[in-house]
Amino acid sequence: MSAILPGSGQAYNTKYWKIPVLYGGFVGLGYAIRFNNREYNQYKDAFKLRLDGNENTIDPFVGIYSDNDLATLKDFYRRNRDLSIIGCGLLYILNIVDASVDAHLFGFNVSDDLSLNIAPSTVAGMNPGIGVVLSFK
Repeated sequence: MSAILPGSGQAYNTKYWKIPVLYGGFVGLGYAIRFNNREYNQYKDAFKLRLDGNENTIDPFVGIYSDNDLATLKDFYRRNRDLSIIGCGLLYILNIVDASVDAHLFGFNVSDDLSLNIAPSTVAGMNPGIGVVLSFK
């Protein structure tokens, strides 16, 4: 279910507290993608204007950044945008894995009635030994 609509698997597994965390992550990563893409395009356009060879076109960062600074800023924001996109994909996959694992362990018995008993016993009727009994109740 979470592959179709992120968070629906968590709702099905009655882990409602995970849904706002999941969507908060998507909103944060979406904002990071938008911000870094806007800054990348701004510095990319300024870098193109600076290197076009036309003296009539002036970029808004004349006297503020050098050519190398513009190239560094452009690469920095492109890298951050790409990492944010990868993070969004990883969050989507983590959402699916979390819902799947939680669904598989939904009926797992986690009661406190788990006991381990060690007692003397006999093996094959005559040989003395130690018996270990692990019981789930």
